[in-house]
Amino acid sequence: MVITNNTTLPEEAELDTQELNLSSAALRAGAFHLGKQCEQANNEFMLCRQELDDPRACLAEGKAVTGCALDFFRKVKKTCHEEFMQYATCLDKSSGTMAFAHCRKTQGVFDKCVKDNFDWERPSYGYFARAKVIKSARDPPKKEEKISYPDATPGLPEDYPKPPAKYGSRFHWLE
Repeated sequence: MVITNNTTLPEEAELDTQELNLSSAALRAGAFHLGKQCEQANNEFMLCRQELDDPRACLAEGKAVTGCALDFFRKVKKTCHEEFMQYATCLDKSSGTMAFAHCRKTQGVFDKCVKDNFDWERPSYGYFARAKVIKSARDPPKKEEKISYPDATPGLPEDYPKPPAKYGSRFHWLE
């Protein structure tokens, strides 16, 4: 997006929202359940960004995503804090890449806590990679009509003489 003198930027009050102050390990530990629980808000935001190609138009959807994530982590902290922290600590300390493979036991304990308290299933492997049709409350953007220009160079008439190539054909093997 190019910014010109005519571009209006949002006021600071419009941009002000509470941020999610979590470490990478904590975000990674809650990622699967967070993605499933906030799927609708995330899809709306990404659809808005993709269709409108203007981040200023999607501020409300972005705030909804942040609000959903805040609510999710508040619920988890209220009921499964100990299990979540064990899982996040395991991810953080077990490998340099925060690999899930080293923390399957603590993951199972956290998943069981989430299942027992919220009845949330962990999404199956590949769930977020599946193709989905998203139903949105927003109207789709108007499609611009394609401008059709007449052909600037008319073709040669059929009876125009076509002498053989002066230095031979570039497809000599076909002759």
